Amino acid sequence: MNHRRAVRLAGAAIACATLLPLAGCASNDATAGNDSTASGGGAATGVLPGEPDVNGDGKVVIGVLSPGDINDNGYYQSFVDGADAFAKSKGWTVIKRGSVPVSEALSAARALCQQKVDMVALGASELKDAIPASEEAVCAKTAWYVPTSGNIQQTPRIMLSTDKADQSILTAGYAAGVMMKERGATKAAFVTGMEADFTLAAARAFKAGVRSVVPNATVTTTYAGDQNDAAKAKEAVQAQMDQGAQVVYPYLGGSTDAATALANTKKLITLTPGTDRCSSTSPKFDISVLFSPGDYFTEALKQFADGKLAMGVEKVWTIGKDPYPTVKFCDGNAERQKQVAAYMQDIASGKIDAAAEVKRLGG
Repeated sequence: MNHRRAVRLAGAAIACATLLPLAGCASNDATAGNDSTASGGGAATGVLPGEPDVNGDGKVVIGVLSPGDINDNGYYQSFVDGADAFAKSKGWTVIKRGSVPVSEALSAARALCQQKVDMVALGASELKDAIPASEEAVCAKTAWYVPTSGNIQQTPRIMLSTDKADQSILTAGYAAGVMMKERGATKAAFVTGMEADFTLAAARAFKAGVRSVVPNATVTTTYAGDQNDAAKAKEAVQAQMDQGAQVVYPYLGGSTDAATALANTKKLITLTPGTDRCSSTSPKFDISVLFSPGDYFTEALKQFADGKLAMGVEKVWTIGKDPYPTVKFCDGNAERQKQVAAYMQDIASGKIDAAAEVKRLGG
């Protein structure tokens, strides 16, 4: 299970900006009127002609389909928030539909194309059954943005978007380690919900990052059993505090704020699970770890606006190379940020092999 799946399960942990509604928002029950299956004449791999006004009708319309609630204050909303904010700045229109059943993905995509969108963006890989529409006549003049968990076949008509969890969570641990070293701290805690592949991998990466700075650090993990249960999360954090934890990473969903608020009572170092919360004062975070799907989508839309978003390729967002993922200190400490920036650049250049570091130090 990859990083994107981790964020989806984190759900309401993603504290997004206020939704900026635009004209043209489709209802949640929009459906296609004609399920055309005729071939659309494949466009060559690369940038589509006329991008971003791919269909040449004098306006730019972005269509977003999400398998979840696009008003969830979490993963799914972060995706449409990014589109709305950027589109508004460009004078574009966004048509969005949330809570799309997997069984309706294909017809929903056709419905967007019938509304002459220039891009179809899937909010999560669960809607991969929509992708065949990209080859149909009804969608011949559209670009496609598709998040992937490694389970989607690349085609000439879609752009795949992914990241590597090792990189961002390893760097999160490194940043926590930098602050621990300053304070003479040696005990850190990773608190999450379910014990699953993605949480196990994240816990190892965080531990490796901390140990890369504080080799003798003790990094313990607690599985609260639920990403969103505030009572369970607080119980887990309290147990870690009782054992002397000086750092807590609440890698959670809807219970993130409750867990962090408790950690704040003892002034523990805290980190975010995906978004920029540096402006938050209640609860307070020391480090923002940014890997929100909305951030990636917004960066893709910037490329689209510049006529540089290529189809037929997989974009792997790389820490230290791309704007996201990234890690920043909320107090703006320049010296610390310089250290973390250098660490991210070393990952991007290959000087540091994130996967190898996790294997070496995360056991």
